[in-house]
Amino acid sequence: MRKLGLLLVALALAVAFAGSAMAADTIKVGYLAALTGDWAAYGQTELNSAKLAVDEINAKGGVLGKKLELVPYDFRTRPEDAVNAFRRMAENDKVVAVIGANGSGINIATAPLSTKYRIPQIGTVSTNLNVTVTPEGKLNPYMFRICFTDPYQGQVIAYFTAKNLKKMKAAVLYDVGSDYSQGLRDFFIQYFKKYGGSVVADQGFRAGTDVDFRAQLTTIRDSKAEVLVLPNMGKEMALIMKQARELGMKDIVFIGGDGYGDFMWEIAGPSMEGSYWINHVDPADPAMKPFFASYKKKYNDECKEFVNGVLAYDSVYWLADAIKRAGKVDSTAIRDALEKTKDVKLHHAVMSIDPKTHNPMNKTAVVLLAKGGKAVFYTKVQPK
Repeated sequence: MRKLGLLLVALALAVAFAGSAMAADTIKVGYLAALTGDWAAYGQTELNSAKLAVDEINAKGGVLGKKLELVPYDFRTRPEDAVNAFRRMAENDKVVAVIGANGSGINIATAPLSTKYRIPQIGTVSTNLNVTVTPEGKLNPYMFRICFTDPYQGQVIAYFTAKNLKKMKAAVLYDVGSDYSQGLRDFFIQYFKKYGGSVVADQGFRAGTDVDFRAQLTTIRDSKAEVLVLPNMGKEMALIMKQARELGMKDIVFIGGDGYGDFMWEIAGPSMEGSYWINHVDPADPAMKPFFASYKKKYNDECKEFVNGVLAYDSVYWLADAIKRAGKVDSTAIRDALEKTKDVKLHHAVMSIDPKTHNPMNKTAVVLLAKGGKAVFYTKVQPK
C-alpha cells in the first residue's frame, strides 16, 4: 500500500511538472473581440486574422523558442464584459499581453486594468485619444494602439472634404453614446472650420436604440449641406444612407471614417455608391496580397472587414517583434519594447511609436471609394 501511495505521488508530481513545462513552452496572449452583437462581423474577422498570424509565427519556430497561444474572449460590444474578460485573462489565464479591442470606449474601460495588472494592451481600431492618454494628459503606461487617432482621422476627413472634394458646407450625424463617434465629430468640426468650411447641421442619435433617422435627415436636407459626415460604426451608417436617399437626398456626398464595413452593402445597397471612407489600409496594396490569399485558403472566405483583419494580423506580428526585442517573456519588458518601437516593418505599414503618447507616428491615411459593391482605393492623404 505504501509503495502504491508513493507511486501515485510520483505520478501526480510528474503530471504537475509536465503541465508546468508545457505552460513554459507557450506565450499566452489574450484577445478581446466582439464575436456577438452589432460588431460581430468586425470581431470574427479580427480573431480569424489573429489566429492566422499566430499559426504563421508558430510554424516558423515561434518567439524566443516558444509557441504563441491565443486566449480569446467575446466582449459582446459591452465595456463591462470587456472589463470582466480582461480580469479573467490576467488572473486566471496569466496572459502576458492583450490585443483588442476595436472600439475606443472598450479600451478606455480596460485601460485601468492594464495598468493595475501591468499587462500591455494593443488597440486595433481604437482611435480616441483617451485610449492611451487620459483627459488630464496622463499617459496610460500599458496601453498602445496600431491605428492612427481621431484627431488625425478627423483632420483627414476635413482636409479631404475641403481640399479634394472642394465641398465647404457639411452636416454631421453622430452617435451621442460613443466615445469614438463624438471624438471624430469634434475633430472634424475643428479642422473643417480651419480649412474654411462651415458645419450647417449637427445632429445626434443613439446607436442600439435609434433605427429611424428621418427627423435628423430632414433637418440636414433643409440645411442645404453638400456633404454628410458619418463618424460612426457600420449598421447605423448604412441605415442613414439608405434613408437619406429615400428622402430624396440624391446629391449629398457621404463621408465616413474607419467604421466602414463591407456588410453595410447588404443594408444600404446602391445608396452606398459614391461614398468616401477614410481608412488605415488599402486592400489593393500588393504587400497585403499574401495575407488575403492565406486568409481565403484557411477560412474559405474573403476577408470582408479587411481593416480589422489587417490591423489584427499586424498587431500579432508587432507584439511578436516586441517580445523578441524584449528578450524575455515578461509583461513589463514587453511594454518597454512596444514603447521603443522604431521603424518596425509590418505588412501594412512601417511602425514607429511616440513614447509620450503610445500612438503611431506619420501614418498615411487611405481614402476608399464605395464603387460597384465594394470599397476601392481612391487616394492617399497627409493633411497639412
